[in-house]
Amino acid sequence: MSKKTPELNSASSADIAFLLLSYFLMTTTMNQDSGLQRRLPPIPDENQEVQDQKVNRRNIIIVRINSADRLFAGNEPMDVSFLKDKIKEFLVNANNDPNLPERTPKEIEGFGTYNVSKGIISLQNDRGTSYKAYIAVQNELVKAVNELRDEFAKAHFGKAYLNLNNDQQAIVREAIPQNISEAEPKDVSKN
Repeated sequence: MSKKTPELNSASSADIAFLLLSYFLMTTTMNQDSGLQRRLPPIPDENQEVQDQKVNRRNIIIVRINSADRLFAGNEPMDVSFLKDKIKEFLVNANNDPNLPERTPKEIEGFGTYNVSKGIISLQNDRGTSYKAYIAVQNELVKAVNELRDEFAKAHFGKAYLNLNNDQQAIVREAIPQNISEAEPKDVSKN
């Protein structure tokens, strides 16, 4: 007499596996990558001539982050919490200080003439700089420009920058440009 082993119904096993997989996919949270939203310049035309642009030294502030995550704005060490105010002071140049950026009159369509800062923020970081420090500095730089744009918008349009229509926002962006230049990471700890 031969004994037959009972067979298991495997059709329901596939259903159960599918349901478990669906459950875990729906209940698991995925980390979102953090990043920086930037509009890159358009790709230059191949036939376009390269022009050497000279920038007056007073129009540039160099912001460095070394491998120990120490921050330097200009040549002075600084805590990241003071960076926003330093950048705002640099870009505004309220007292027309000869060590701070020039302001040149610019005709802005739909607004008129406005003295626009020629200030450029040059960000340099070390290859060993932590991502956290880099993002913190980036946030402060962008926050400084955004606060200046808000102040301009409230003074000239009576409301915050984000509450303006597209044409008004374009005027504010022309009056308060965001000129942040990033150099390739290098060893800035020796500076």
